[in-house]
Amino acid sequence: MSTTTPLRFDGRVAIVTGAGGGLGRQHALALAARGAKVIVNDFAPAHGSAAPADAVVAEIRAAGGEALANGASVTDYAAVQAMVQQALDAWGRVDILVNNAGILRDKSFAKMDLDDFRLVMDVHVMGAVHCCKAVWEVMRAQNHGRIVMTTSSSGLYGNFGQSNYGAAKMALVGLMQTLSLEGEKNNIRVNCLAPTAATRMTEGLMPQAVLDALRPEAVTPAVLHLCHDDAPSRAIACAGAGTFERAYITLTRGVHLGLGPDTPEQVAAQWDAISQREDGEIVPKAGSAQGTNEVGQAMQARAEG
Repeated sequence: MSTTTPLRFDGRVAIVTGAGGGLGRQHALALAARGAKVIVNDFAPAHGSAAPADAVVAEIRAAGGEALANGASVTDYAAVQAMVQQALDAWGRVDILVNNAGILRDKSFAKMDLDDFRLVMDVHVMGAVHCCKAVWEVMRAQNHGRIVMTTSSSGLYGNFGQSNYGAAKMALVGLMQTLSLEGEKNNIRVNCLAPTAATRMTEGLMPQAVLDALRPEAVTPAVLHLCHDDAPSRAIACAGAGTFERAYITLTRGVHLGLGPDTPEQVAAQWDAISQREDGEIVPKAGSAQGTNEVGQAMQARAEG
């Protein structure tokens, strides 16, 4: 299959965090190849050393694109603000933010040090918050913005040994849900990406054919869609091995049981009916949908009683 109109980003300015390698590198290369000017961010703690982003910038420039390297840590809000200012000084705007930076500190919850839990939350959650906050007023003023949060199936569905990572990744879904609502009137569209890609950590754990299928560039098409002028908003896109899915957070219709002395027992007895999805399950447009459903059923029951 092919589209008649290629996804282009001419005149757009993008910031991609954690773009010195892996998924972020592929996102930055693809955006630049399709016309975007790109700030390639990756943490460079050693002053004077070759920043991880430099090689990616060199690749983009060698292919005829425009890019600048940035070594800020996303945990440092002042440094993130300076990164956004770098883009504004060079190109006058910021249209796209891809929050890709992250770390892993995997251990079972019983063995995990709380400092490792906090660190993962700080990089993934507060890192994304810092970047979003730094670009938010810029995007509001220009009435255009596209933000992609990198979530994970570990957050959406859980994964043994990743309580910190899963908690952080699901928090980003919550951030996306609200920012998409608050940004709507200013044409700021916010989405999540849940990628599956081979990394250095998976080498030797999977057959080579599987690793080849899970190459990072097989995820990037979803990012291009979520960053484009015609992007959706409030979507959770999943991508890996050239396969693309969409995840939803849904709400069943439930059962009105009222409040009586045996209501706890009724919740237990009616659990299957409460959980059934075929009749009236929805994807809420906002968090208020839960209360609307609950009160609506209560008022209906009162009227019928």
